Amino acid sequence: MEQHPRDINLQLKVTNKQILQIALPIAASIVVPQINFITNNIFLGRLGEQSLGVAGITGVYYLIFAVIGAGLNSGLQALISRRAGENRIAEIGTLFHQGVRIALGIALAGIFLTYCIAPFVLSRALHDPRHVEMALHFLYIRIWGLPLLYIYQMRNALLVGTNNSRFLVVGTLAEAVVNIVLDYGLIQGHWGMPALGFNGAAVSSIIAEAAGLVIIFGVMRWTGITRQLQLFRNIRYNKAQTKLILNQSTPLILQNAISIATWEFFYILIEHHGETALAVSNTMRNIFGLFGCLTWAFAATSNTMVANIIGQGQQTRVIGLVWKIVRMSFGISVVICIILNLAPGFFLQVYGQQPAFIQAAIPVVRVVSLALVLQSIATIWLNAVTGTGNTIINLISETLSILVYGIYVYTTLEVLNLPIAIGWLSEMLYWIVLFVPSFWYMMSGRWKDKVI
Repeated sequence: MEQHPRDINLQLKVTNKQILQIALPIAASIVVPQINFITNNIFLGRLGEQSLGVAGITGVYYLIFAVIGAGLNSGLQALISRRAGENRIAEIGTLFHQGVRIALGIALAGIFLTYCIAPFVLSRALHDPRHVEMALHFLYIRIWGLPLLYIYQMRNALLVGTNNSRFLVVGTLAEAVVNIVLDYGLIQGHWGMPALGFNGAAVSSIIAEAAGLVIIFGVMRWTGITRQLQLFRNIRYNKAQTKLILNQSTPLILQNAISIATWEFFYILIEHHGETALAVSNTMRNIFGLFGCLTWAFAATSNTMVANIIGQGQQTRVIGLVWKIVRMSFGISVVICIILNLAPGFFLQVYGQQPAFIQAAIPVVRVVSLALVLQSIATIWLNAVTGTGNTIINLISETLSILVYGIYVYTTLEVLNLPIAIGWLSEMLYWIVLFVPSFWYMMSGRWKDKVI
């Protein structure tokens, strides 16, 4: 018998068990794409230091557009979670469809901008013409995966916002398997596949994203989530819901785009220090991505649980909830920090580089490990702000942090030409500055009357 929306209860509880039930599947789903990215870099590392370094430039460029979708995803997730907390189930499917429409529009704009702007930007930013040519050829392929990625992110918002995060793992696991197989086949031409070299990673990533998307929608249909949330009952354009999503997500989109664009600026400055410095910094992004997965999972949990609890009218329990999440996130990050500092060389050997590479990377690993601890606190409070619906505060916090970050990296890397480990201290500075306004806003209680 089909459930009526009024019979479905998606309200969450403020317990450690509830937090882990949401966060752990999210973490697993985040780990898999990071494994994909690291796998790409391991195979590309076999092509040489140049390929590994350029992968950092192209990876961050694509990440700029990816986090635009992530900003839309976070805003949509907060709205879906709020409706779940209010038990207004019938509105969730409408919100999802409007989010997909917006995402596809942004994806098409991203493809257009890449073909028009990327040659101009990269040719003037990078010193080595070989790097420019490699990066452009890769991006002209990779950018076509953007529509698939954005729909995938909208699906994440839906599943997390409706307390179905356990299903996230299925699609991402399928994506990982396809990506690893095709990386092995397409980069160096194994199993009768064409040897596409550096561009093989782009082709394999797109096919893997398509496979993951098809499988997860199949799972959603098979488990009854599609029917339960009435996803395809009303797919018409809804002006009011579209405006609401844009109002909530636009500050987050700007926040994320500014953040990653500044990281691209950072990588361009690193490129001026040589191929080894660029390759080392690319591996640091791998470490940040892989070992930060649990932190990002707890951050997404903070967003959805804060929105859900507010939707239930339990504003007085929000700060206690955030502290619970912070303690879990911080504790795990401290353990990760200790492990990374005890055996940094172990994690660097998988890239197949020379001892000089590992020696140059170890000081940077130590800096990054400490930054992960600061991130584990700051990002929880930042996402709690997202859950309240006042995303303008997120944008203000990010803008302030980026100004400090940008001045620091330009001064240390370009003006003073200091070692890249000093430049990477910018990550610690960034998370400290980001934490302060987020913490102040949540503790001030000014969010309690915010209606979305």
